[in-house]
Amino acid sequence: MILRLRRASLAVLSALALASAGARAEDVACGAPAELLEAGAPLPTVARAVDARELRVVVVGSASVLGPGTSGPAAAWPARVEALLAERYPGLKVETVVRGAPGLTAADSVAMIREELRRSPAHLVLWQTGSVEAARNLELDELVSALDTGLARIHTAGADVVLIDPQFSRVLRANANVEPYREAMRLAAAAHNAPLVRRYDLMHAWAEAEKVDLERAPRSAKVAVADRLNDCLARAIAALLADGVEEAKAGRQ
Repeated sequence: MILRLRRASLAVLSALALASAGARAEDVACGAPAELLEAGAPLPTVARAVDARELRVVVVGSASVLGPGTSGPAAAWPARVEALLAERYPGLKVETVVRGAPGLTAADSVAMIREELRRSPAHLVLWQTGSVEAARNLELDELVSALDTGLARIHTAGADVVLIDPQFSRVLRANANVEPYREAMRLAAAAHNAPLVRRYDLMHAWAEAEKVDLERAPRSAKVAVADRLNDCLARAIAALLADGVEEAKAGRQ
């Protein structure tokens, strides 16, 4: 009888642990697959900034960094990332500078990054790119060259960098060959030991799971769904950044 009770207790505890883990995954990034929240590379400059309680972040990209279709600037993912980092690391002062414009290519972004880093040093650059190149079927070599130049420039300036690949869109998928551009970004990130936010896979997973699907949202719900999408993306980015910080700290030991 005692053995049966112990087995039953263990089964209940195991079930509770699994339920708790599932709830945490949902809280972390709207149920995103765990492998999409792994940095895969350390973020040593960010880790030191977190220890010093002061972090300056530069966000550069095309229109999506500005939070189009959301309820306002505070709902855009860069602002949400700032809030989530401040919440995760109490006492941390986070300053976020957002530079973006519709139609911005990686080559355009490099000039913005260079200008911003010259104006004031940063600890982290979140660089969203690739969507414009894929949508316009621009030369892949131009993207590769811009990525190499920009990533090297950021590292030379002493900042960490995280790349963010194109967004998932059924319309984009149907009208453009996105995969070569995503692969180019993956290879560039690996070559420069920079984490990559696989935004395309994240958005695809959320859409398939019917957690957030902006394209299929009714018109009356578009703003609320856009807010939800930006929040989910911010949670995924914040989780990946935290993973990169922990990896950096583990490397010190």
